[in-house]
Amino acid sequence: MWFFISIFLIVVIIALDFWWRRKLRAQSRRQVAELEEYQHKHQQTTIDAKAQQQVLFNSMLEGLLLLDRNRKIYLANRAFKNLFGLKTELRGKTVMEALRVLELAELVERAETEKQVLDYELKLPDLSERWLQVNAAVINNSAGEREGTILVFHDLTRLKKLERARQEFVANVSHELRTPLSLIKGYVETLLDGARNNAEVAERFLKIIERNAQRLDLLIQDLLTISALESERIKLNLNPVELRPLVEKIFADLKPPAENKNVELFDTVPGLTATADSSRLEQVFANLVDNAIKYGRSQGHVTVGGKKLDDGKLEIFVRDDGPGIPPESLDRVFERFYRVDKARSRDQGGTGLGLSIVKHIVQAHGGEVWVESELGKGATFFFTLPAAKAA
Repeated sequence: MWFFISIFLIVVIIALDFWWRRKLRAQSRRQVAELEEYQHKHQQTTIDAKAQQQVLFNSMLEGLLLLDRNRKIYLANRAFKNLFGLKTELRGKTVMEALRVLELAELVERAETEKQVLDYELKLPDLSERWLQVNAAVINNSAGEREGTILVFHDLTRLKKLERARQEFVANVSHELRTPLSLIKGYVETLLDGARNNAEVAERFLKIIERNAQRLDLLIQDLLTISALESERIKLNLNPVELRPLVEKIFADLKPPAENKNVELFDTVPGLTATADSSRLEQVFANLVDNAIKYGRSQGHVTVGGKKLDDGKLEIFVRDDGPGIPPESLDRVFERFYRVDKARSRDQGGTGLGLSIVKHIVQAHGGEVWVESELGKGATFFFTLPAAKAA
């Protein structure tokens, strides 16, 4: 009896042990599975966070460079690579290895010493003359130890070019205003000192004063015109404009200076009609024909012609047979105050804004303007206009 009871108890104990071990193994497997799932979720969260961080950094307009404690690149966003024209992987490289810009490597060292460097202007050593504004700061951990350095880059090139253009514009305007003002002031002082008592001298001086006053007035008018054109404050009054009568009017207005140089004016414009602002188009023809007379040769020819293009536009040209324009000046003649021959231009009394005004008026009409020239064979200025639609 006790033997069977003992056997039964042993079997029960073995069964309980087996059941308990099985339960522990199941629980262990469940815990391992839960741990693996947690680790997977944690890894996925980390990957998602890094991806979101990378997307965020790459969406920044400013270039971002993150260095570790060993001054190795840990992260560089897309804007940074674009600023420096980089295609290769930068992670793990030093600034000098990646960029070859000593000044930037020195800036990193300075930031580590001073903790931060703000509004540092960096000129890149390339032919395109690019400027960057750099802000650098050290990243510290909770213990105050340096973990790395962050640098943010902002492209200043456009602002620098605008600033240079503004300075050149102010300098040019000041120079253009100073010359006639100095002449007016000098002759007025001479008249006040007694020259007014000599009728012949006084009349000659007053004519010089009047001529320079007109030059000042012309310069101010041109400055106001180009300012309004550039800011798009001028609204064009577009109507069908027949070109031949307009050219004939310009020729009549400019007949005296043409006769002074024995320059013949030729109108070869066929019966073309443009959609344009008549008064603005008159400015274009007046400036181009006047320049052709001034800078062409004496006893030369000035020709205005044109044709209709297949794309529904008109191509007009003004040609002279003067000395021509040097190749290096062809791309700059439409800049404000640019002069091919400065001494000759000022003798002729121009403001240096005529061709710039021509360019802006033509572009306001949706056209293009360009020049072709060969030294010793004259220059031809072309521009396009929209053709008037048939009634």
